[in-house]
Amino acid sequence: MATKTADVSRTDDERARQEAAAGTEDGTRAAGTEEAAAMAEGAEAAEHAAESGEVREKTPGVGQGAGAVVSAALGLVSLSGGWIGTVAAARETLVGQLRTSSGASVGRQIKEVYGDAWHTTALWAGLFALAALVVGVVVLVRPAFGAPGRPQAAWIRSVAWAGVSLGVVGLLLAVLKYSDALLALPSTG
Repeated sequence: MATKTADVSRTDDERARQEAAAGTEDGTRAAGTEEAAAMAEGAEAAEHAAESGEVREKTPGVGQGAGAVVSAALGLVSLSGGWIGTVAAARETLVGQLRTSSGASVGRQIKEVYGDAWHTTALWAGLFALAALVVGVVVLVRPAFGAPGRPQAAWIRSVAWAGVSLGVVGLLLAVLKYSDALLALPSTG
């Protein structure tokens, strides 16, 4: 069935090309013939794209919109800690427990078991915040390197700015946690 449709389409395309090439008796083309030729070329290009598996972007800004949403999501993950940060902190707690003996000082036990896990959580949160910041900035500066006549949609800019803002806040909190300026370990003595 698909072969018959393609054959019919090809014969229509060939007929339109022949009519366009023939023109009128005085050597000029009729307006309807030019339209038929243009339609035949468009159909041929669409057929070629379908055969070669090409996919054309029909909605402008889809990639930029996706990047903006990813930036905002990474910013939220940086604030909440995320699954990777939780697993890395639990692993660091286990390693700390294995490194310290029961005879170690209380300060060393707290540092090894809890302090290193806290710093690992802060490190992963900082990495997610940095990724949110970079992706958001790339989305915001992308129109400067793209087509000059196509403005970026307002929602894309808004979501990208949200991702950048969350990235900055997440990065600030991660630095404060890692440097023990925020919720430092308790003193032992």
